[in-house]
Amino acid sequence: MSRPSCPVSAATGGQCPAGSVAGRSRASSRVGPRGCTFSGYCQPGDIHAAFDIPRGVDAEEWLRMRERKTINDLLYQDVPSVKEIGRMKNIDLLNADDHDLLAVALGAPARQVMIRAEEIGPATGWKDGYLSVEHGFCPPDYNESPGALANSPGRIWSDLCERMPGCVARGRVRESVAALPIVPGTADTVPDRALWAAVVALGMLCSIYRYEDKNDGHEGVAVSSTKYTPDCEMGDDLGEELIGIPRSIALPYWQVSRRLGRAIPHLTFFDQSSFNMKLKDPTSTFPYVGRFDNMEMRWPVFGERTEMAFQKGCADTSASFQHGPDAIASCQEHVMNRNIEGLLREMVRLKEILERMPNAFHSINTNPNSGENYVPGHQWVRWGKFSAPLSKRCPASSGLQFPPFLVMDAFLGRRKYESFLGAEGLHLRAWLPSNLRAFIAAIDYHYSIPEFVRASGDPRLMGVLDGIVEAYTGERGFMGTHRYKVFGILEIASKTGRTETNGLSGDADPNGKPWEETHKQFSEAMKERLEPFRGNITVEPHEMRGTFEECRYRSRVLSRAYVDTDSNRSIAMVTLDLQNTGVTFQPGDRLAIMPLNSWAECAKVAAALGLGDFLDYRVSLNAKWQRFAQHLGAVSHSSAPAHLTVKDILRRGHLAPITKELALKIHDLLRASSSTVVKVLATEEWPIRGSLGDLLQSAVADTNPHIWDRAFDLAGDMEWLADLIPVEIPRTYSISTHSQELLPSTVDLTISRAEYDLCATFAGEEKVRCAGVGSGFLNPFVSSGEDMMEDEEDILIGVSRPLNFQLPIDRAAPCAYFAGGSGIAPFRSFWQARLASHNNAAGRDLLYLGVQSREKFCYEEELRDYVDAGLMEVHLAFSRDSRGLVYDRRTHDLVEKEMPPRYIDNLIVEQGAVISELVMSKKQGGLGGYLYVCGSVAVFDSVMNGIRKAVYNHCSATMETTDMIVNRAFAERRFMLDVFMTPKPLPCNLPTIPLSQLARHTGHRPDTRMWIGVHGSVYDVTDFTPMHPGGTFIIKSNAGVDCSKSFDNLAHTNNPEVSSLLTKYFVGQLTPKPDFHNSPELGDLYELWSAYLRTTVETLVAHQFEMYEIMGASDDGTSDKYLRGSENIWSREHLVNIGLGVRMFYDYQSRLLQGGFSALFGPKLQELVLKLSFALADASASGTEMRLPDILGIIARAKTSPDAVVTSQQVSLVGQFVCDTSSNVRFAERGIFRYATKSVEMDIELLEDIREEACHGMDAFDSVMAMDVRSDSQRITVLAAFLMQTLERMAKRLEVFYTKLAQYKVYEPSLERNPARSRWQLVRRRVRDGSFFILTQQAVLGAAPAYVAAHNRGSSVDFDGVMNRIQATIRGAPRPSPTPTRLNAVHLARAATPPTDTSAMATHENNKSMRAMSAFIDKNMGSIRRLSRMPSVPLTFEEICEAVEQQDMLHGRRPPSPPSSHGSVNGTGSSRATSLERLMAAQNGRVLNTRTSSPMPGRMASRQGIRSPPTPPLDHAAALGSMMGKLNVRSRGGPVPASPAISAASERMVRPGRSMSMRPLPVNVSGSSSPAHGAKLSTSSLRTFKLGSERPAVKVAPTF
Repeated sequence: MSRPSCPVSAATGGQCPAGSVAGRSRASSRVGPRGCTFSGYCQPGDIHAAFDIPRGVDAEEWLRMRERKTINDLLYQDVPSVKEIGRMKNIDLLNADDHDLLAVALGAPARQVMIRAEEIGPATGWKDGYLSVEHGFCPPDYNESPGALANSPGRIWSDLCERMPGCVARGRVRESVAALPIVPGTADTVPDRALWAAVVALGMLCSIYRYEDKNDGHEGVAVSSTKYTPDCEMGDDLGEELIGIPRSIALPYWQVSRRLGRAIPHLTFFDQSSFNMKLKDPTSTFPYVGRFDNMEMRWPVFGERTEMAFQKGCADTSASFQHGPDAIASCQEHVMNRNIEGLLREMVRLKEILERMPNAFHSINTNPNSGENYVPGHQWVRWGKFSAPLSKRCPASSGLQFPPFLVMDAFLGRRKYESFLGAEGLHLRAWLPSNLRAFIAAIDYHYSIPEFVRASGDPRLMGVLDGIVEAYTGERGFMGTHRYKVFGILEIASKTGRTETNGLSGDADPNGKPWEETHKQFSEAMKERLEPFRGNITVEPHEMRGTFEECRYRSRVLSRAYVDTDSNRSIAMVTLDLQNTGVTFQPGDRLAIMPLNSWAECAKVAAALGLGDFLDYRVSLNAKWQRFAQHLGAVSHSSAPAHLTVKDILRRGHLAPITKELALKIHDLLRASSSTVVKVLATEEWPIRGSLGDLLQSAVADTNPHIWDRAFDLAGDMEWLADLIPVEIPRTYSISTHSQELLPSTVDLTISRAEYDLCATFAGEEKVRCAGVGSGFLNPFVSSGEDMMEDEEDILIGVSRPLNFQLPIDRAAPCAYFAGGSGIAPFRSFWQARLASHNNAAGRDLLYLGVQSREKFCYEEELRDYVDAGLMEVHLAFSRDSRGLVYDRRTHDLVEKEMPPRYIDNLIVEQGAVISELVMSKKQGGLGGYLYVCGSVAVFDSVMNGIRKAVYNHCSATMETTDMIVNRAFAERRFMLDVFMTPKPLPCNLPTIPLSQLARHTGHRPDTRMWIGVHGSVYDVTDFTPMHPGGTFIIKSNAGVDCSKSFDNLAHTNNPEVSSLLTKYFVGQLTPKPDFHNSPELGDLYELWSAYLRTTVETLVAHQFEMYEIMGASDDGTSDKYLRGSENIWSREHLVNIGLGVRMFYDYQSRLLQGGFSALFGPKLQELVLKLSFALADASASGTEMRLPDILGIIARAKTSPDAVVTSQQVSLVGQFVCDTSSNVRFAERGIFRYATKSVEMDIELLEDIREEACHGMDAFDSVMAMDVRSDSQRITVLAAFLMQTLERMAKRLEVFYTKLAQYKVYEPSLERNPARSRWQLVRRRVRDGSFFILTQQAVLGAAPAYVAAHNRGSSVDFDGVMNRIQATIRGAPRPSPTPTRLNAVHLARAATPPTDTSAMATHENNKSMRAMSAFIDKNMGSIRRLSRMPSVPLTFEEICEAVEQQDMLHGRRPPSPPSSHGSVNGTGSSRATSLERLMAAQNGRVLNTRTSSPMPGRMASRQGIRSPPTPPLDHAAALGSMMGKLNVRSRGGPVPASPAISAASERMVRPGRSMSMRPLPVNVSGSSSPAHGAKLSTSSLRTFKLGSERPAVKVAPTF
C-alpha cells in the first residue's frame, strides 16, 4: 500500500504514523495484528493531531465514542431542501465521497469497517446498511425490522402491503392507498429499527401506485378517456419523484428515505428482493441461510408465482455471497501481515464461494414444469415496468446494485468502466448504503490483493487468483452464467411483449436483435473485468468456450494405471500433476486438456511435407496461432508471446479427424491434381476416419512433385503450415477423484480409449486400428511406442464446472448414478465426496452400471469395500457376459450369479420400484431423489427408455403421465446429464429440407414436431425440449427457423456435449439458396421473402406463450395440456383476477390490434409490396399502365372497417375492468373468459394462415428456377406476380379475421352464473350513461365510416398509388430519440411505453424495413420517376412527398380500393415438387461427379510398414527419425535451403484461387441505413379511421 493512499498518512502530511520510529526502520517496526492504527492496535504516531483529539485523552477510546453515531448521521445531517435539490444539475453530488466515508468508518482495512458496523448497527437499526462477519450484507434477523414496523403506527403501510395482491387482483390499488391516513415517518413515529421495513413497504406502495396509474385500462384500445382522480392530498411538493402520489405514502417515504441517507426517495433492487424476504428456518445455514427453498416473499405486489420466484431468485443470488465479505476482509489482513499461507487459505475459500454462486441463477427457471421456480419471460416484463424509477434523476433499480458485482470489481482491481454497464455500475455504487460503500472503498483503494499476489511470485497464489477471476467473470463463471440467463429471458420477453430493451440495445448494430445487443453489452463489461489479467481480448467471451483459452495451467502425465482386469487397458486411470498450480476442483468438475498429437502422426506429416530438417524452425503465424502463442506466454506468466516452431505446430495442431474444410484446403493447394484427395471429397460422411498424415502420405505418391513443391514451399517462412494446420481444441474429461487437501497435488481421470478403423481410402484391404487424439494421447495402446516413452512436454489443462451436473446441497438427499463403461468416471468423485464428508450419515447412494463384461468392471475393489460397509448399493448389467453380479440387500455384498447378458435398461426395469420413487418429487409422494446419467448418447437413450418403463410400470397409467413425471424431474434440476463427445459421421446424401418445411414444424400445437436449424442442419428437438437445462421456452421461441446466431451466442457451437446430443436428433441438411445465375434481383427477392417468412414464424411461436396461457386456464381453476404446470391467471381466491388475467388479455389483444400485427402487416410487408410493385412496373411494356393489387389498401380498410370498430370497442370494454372501482367485472366473468378464448384462437389461426401463405411463396422460388424461359426478367415477372397474389391473400385473411372476431361480445348474460343479475346490471349501466333512452346511440359505431363504399371500389391501383402509401409510412416515422446515457433513462422509457405497444422484436424488424425502403427509393429514384406520374424535376425526397400530398388534395383522391380475392395458382404444388426433385438431382449429380483412381503401386506396402509396431526408441528425436524413415517422403527438387530466419513481421502470401467452404451461408437480410430515415418508426403508419357525426363521436384508438 502506498503511503499517500492511506487515510491516516494523508491526514498527517503524508507521513505514516506507524511508518518509522526513532532508531528503527519501517521494516523492523512493530506491526499490529491488522497492520495499521485503524485496526485499533496502539502504534507510534501523532493520532491526536490527525483527528484533533484533545491531549491526555485515550485516542482509541475517543474515536470509538465519536463513532457511536452512524455514518449517515455524521455525513448527511444537512441534506438540501426539495427546492435546492431541484436546482441541482448533478444530483450525484448529494452523496458523500468515498474517502470521507472511509475516514468516518475508521478507514482501511475492510475488517475495521466491518467491526465498526457490527458495533453500531444493532443499536441504530442498521441505518448505514447491513454488514457483519457472519451474514455479510444480509440482515442478521430478517424479522427484526418488519416486527418493529408492525409495533409502530407505520403498521398501516405493512398491512396494506399484505393486502396488495388482492387489491391488484380486484383493481382497487389506488382507492386503497388514497384511503390511508397520513402517518409521518419521523423518529418519534417510526423507530430506527423499523426503517428498512418502512422504506421497503413505502417504496413498493409508491411504485405500484405509479404503475396502476399508468396502466389503468386506458393505455391500450379505449373508447372513454375518463381516468380515476383520487380525492386526497398529493405529495407534489416533495419532489418530482412523488408527483401524483397520495401524501399518505409520499410524505413518510420522503422522510424515511432521508433518515437512511437517501437524498431522494428511490426503490433499489435489494429493497424489492433481499430486504423483502422472510426465512422459513433461520437455523438452516448450510451453505448459506438465504437460499431459495428457505425463503418466502414477505410482501408480494402482484401475488403471482412469477413475481415471487423472480424476487426469491434474485435474493438467493445476493445471499449466496453471504460469507464473501469476511473472506475478502481476511485476505486483506493476510496481505497486511504478508502471511502467504493464510492468504492462500482465504483465497481458496473465496473461490469456492464464487463457484457456488452461479447455482443461484438456476432457482429462476423458464420451464413450466419447474413448479415454484417457474418464471415465464412474458410475465417478467410486468415486474420490469413496476420497478421503473420514480423520476428521471433516480438511480435505476438494477441488478448492478447487488453487492457481489461491485465488491468483486473492487477486489480484482477493475479500473476500466467505459462500457455502458460499467459506467452505470460506477454510478449506482454512489447510491449504495454507507457501510457497503465504505467496505468497497476499503478494498478498492488499499491493500490490493492482486498486486500482492503478482509481487509474491508464488505460483499457488497466482493459480488460485486466476481461478477466482474465472469463477467471477469467466465465461463459465458467475458473470458468464448471468449473461446466458439474461439472454434467454430477454429473447422471450422481447418477442412476446417487451417494448424496449436495457442499455443501448439496437443502437450499435442496426441488424442486431435487441437481446443480442444486450448480450454484447454484457460481453463488453466482462472483457473490461478480464483485461487486467488477460490483456486486450479480441474475441467475445462465448467464443472462448471449447478453445485453448479454457486451459490456463501447465501439467504433465504422471502415471497410467489399470482400473479393471482388461489386458488391453481400454480404460485407464490417468494421474496428472497439479503441484504448484493452484488448481482446485469439486465433484462433478471436468478437466479440459490440450492433447498432443502422437509422434507417429507428426512423423507422417513431417515426412510427406519434407519438414524433417526444419522441426526447430520458427513459423510465421496467422491470427489464431498468434493468439495461442500469446496464451502460452500468459500461462507461463510472461508478457511476451511464446515462439512456436514446426514441431510445436505438428504436436499442438489439429491433425485428425479429417474435416471437409481440411480436405478442401489440400485440394486447393494441390490444384485438384491428387486423385486421393478427390476420392476423399466424394465421401458421403464427414468427418473422415483418418488423419492429415494419412491423407498427405497417400497424396504425395500420386501428385506431381512440381505441384507439391509449389504448394508446400520450404524456401520461405512456411506461413502455409499455420494456415493448413489449425490449433487443436481441448478435450474434456470428468474428474474421478475427490481431494480433501486445500490444494490437491494430483488429479485422476478415467480415460476410455476411443478406437476406430482407418478409412478404406487409406487402409485399403487392411484393417488398421487407430485411437482418438485425446484418448490416444492419455491412454495409448499398451506396449506402443507412445506408451513406453516418458512424457517430457507440459500440457495445458483447465478446470470447468458444469452447472447442470453437481451434487445436491441437501446432504441427506438420495442419489442414483447411471453409467455405461467409463461413464463411471464422475461418480467416483461423487461417492468419495459424499461418503468422506458425511461420516456415514449421507443419503442413499445407488450405482447402476452397464458394462460389456466382468473384465471391464472398473473400480471393483473400491466399490466392494463401500458395499460391504453398507454405504452404497451397486447394481450391474453385463451386455456380453453371463457371469453376473447381484446386490444382496441383507448381506450387503455383490453375489456371483449366472444370468443371461442384459443391457442397463433391463436392469433399470428390474429395479423399477426403487427408481420410480426416486424420480417422483416429494410433492408427488416420491423420494425426490437426484438422478445422474453419464455415458455416450447410446447409454443416455438406454437409460431414459428404462426409466420411462419403470415409472410406467409402477407409478402411472399412461405414457403421457410418465413423461410428465420425468419432465418434472428435469425441470426441478433433479435429473442431470453428462453425455460423452462421441464423434459420429453424419450422412450428407439425405434429401435436403427447404425453409418452408422447417417453418411448418414449430410444435406449437399438441402432438406436432418441433424443428430447429443450426448451421445448415435441421434437428427435431421435440423430445429434448423438456430436458433442456435452460428451460423449454428458449427452444420454442426459436422453433421453425435457423437459430445459428443464438446457438453461437450461447456457446453451444463449441460445446461437445451439445454436439453429441444434436447427432441424436439430426433430420437432414437445409436446402441451400438456389443458384440465381447472374440475376441479383432474384437473389434480393429471395432474401427479402425468406426474412419475411422468418418473421411470420417468429411471430407465431412468440405469441403462443400468452395465447395458450389465456386459453389454457378457465374460471374453475383448471388448466389444459397446453401449459400444464402453469398457474390459473383468471382466478384468485375464487374471484376473477383483474390484475393478472384480465390485464394480460387486454394488453395482449390491444397490442395486436393497435400494432395491427405490425410485424406482419407493417413496414416489413410494405417493403415487399414496394419492391415487387417496382419489379412488375419496370417489366411492363413502355407506355402501358400497370395495374397492381391494392394490398396496402385492403389492409388499411380492414383495420378501419365496422368490424374493426366493433372489435376495438369490445377490447376497450375489457380495459374498463382493469381498474374497475364498481366491481362490474363480476357480472361479465364468463363472458370475458369466452371472448378471450375465442379471440386468441382466431389470432393463432390467422398467424398460421399467414405462415402457410409465406411458405407457398418460399416454394415458388424453386418452381420459378425450374421454368424453361428465355431470360431472368421473365422469371422475375412471373415470380413477382405470384408473390403479389400471395400478399393479397394475406391481406384478405386479415379482413376475414376482423369479420369473425366481431361476432363475439364481452357481455353475454346467458353465460354468467347469475344471468338475471347480469342483465339487470347491464340495464343499470345503460341508464347511467344515457344510452338506454337514446335508441340511436348504438348507431355511432357505424356512423360515417372512413372507408370507401363497396360500389366505389376498384379492383386495382397503379404504381403511383403504391408509392403514395409507402411514402406516407416513411413520413409518419417518428424522429430518433436521443441515446440514453444512464440506465435510469432506459427504465423510465420502459415505464412510459404502454404494454400494448409494439414488441421490441417487431420494432427492430420494422426499423430495418423502413431503412431498407428509404435506401431502395433513394437508389432507384430515377426509375421511380419514369414509372410514375411524379414530377420529373430534381426534387428532394421531402419535396416529392409534399407534392404528392398536394396532388391528392387537389384531385380529391380517395384511398385505393381492394381487388377481388384471387384463388391460388393452379398446379403450383406439383410444379414446386418437380423443381425440387430436379434441383436435388442436379446437386447430387455435381457432388458425385468426381474422378476415381486406384492407389499407386507400392503404397500399400508403405502403409503396412507404418502400422507395424516399432522398436521403442530412446528419445523423441530418435523416435521421430525412425518413424519418418519408414514413410512416404517428399521428393526434393533441389538442395535443402539454409535455415531461414523467420520474421514475425513478414507479410503473408495471398494465394489466388483458394477454395472456400461449401457450407451454405445463412440468409441475412440487412437494409442499408440512410441518415434521413434512421428514426424509430411508428406502427401507426397506414390510414386510420374516424367516427364522425353531428353529435360528439366516440373516441376509438386507431387499430394500426
